[in-house]
Amino acid sequence: MGTLAIDNEDLDSDIYLALGLKRLGKGAIGTPRILTLLSSLLEKSVQKNEMQIETVIAKVNIAIFHGLRVPTISIRQYIDRIFKYARCSPSCFLVAYIYLDRFGQQTDVQLTSRNVHRLLITSVMVAAKFIDDTYFNNAYYARVGGISTAELNRLEMKFLLSLDFRLQVSINTFQRYCLQLQKEGNQVERPIRACGIKESWPSKSDTQCAPTIAR
Repeated sequence: MGTLAIDNEDLDSDIYLALGLKRLGKGAIGTPRILTLLSSLLEKSVQKNEMQIETVIAKVNIAIFHGLRVPTISIRQYIDRIFKYARCSPSCFLVAYIYLDRFGQQTDVQLTSRNVHRLLITSVMVAAKFIDDTYFNNAYYARVGGISTAELNRLEMKFLLSLDFRLQVSINTFQRYCLQLQKEGNQVERPIRACGIKESWPSKSDTQCAPTIAR
C-alpha cells in the first residue's frame, strides 16, 4: 500500500472533522457525516453490482451472508440504527468499511441488497471489538441487527476467517479511506446544494429533486 502525501494535522483538522470522526466540542450533537457518506457509497455499490450480477449465490462461501429476501429497512436506516443502539465510535464505521473492502477482495463477494445488511452488522461489530474500549456482546449486536445470536456468531467466524484475522488498519490506510469518503461526499452534496437542501436528507413527503439526490 502506498503512503499519502498529506500532513497528519491537516487531515485531523479538515477531513476527520468533516467526516465527524472528531467532535467539534462537548456541545456538538447530531449524526456523524460519515454515516451518510458510507450509506451512499454502499447503496451505489449494491445498485451497480445487482445490474451486473447474473446469479448472486455463485460460491458456497457467500451463501451464509445471503438472505432469502431483501430487508425492508434501507441501508441508511440500518446504519443509523446500528449507530444509535450499538453506541460504537464513528471510526468503527470507517474501519468496518475497510474490512468490507478486504472481505470482497479475499472472497470476490459483491455487495447486494440481500447480503449488505448482514455484512454491515458483522463488520461493525468486529470493528467495535477491535478498536473501541467498550463494546456489547454478540447477543446485543444480534438484536440490533435483527438476526439471531447463533447466526451472528456464524457470520462473525466466517468473516474473520475470510479476512485471515487481518484486523489491523494502518494510519495510511485509514487516511486513504477517509479521502475516499470525502470525495464521495463532494459528489453527493453537489446535487443537494443545487436543490437548496442543506445538511439533511429529504423525507418521503419531500419530492423536489428527490430523483437527483437518490443517485
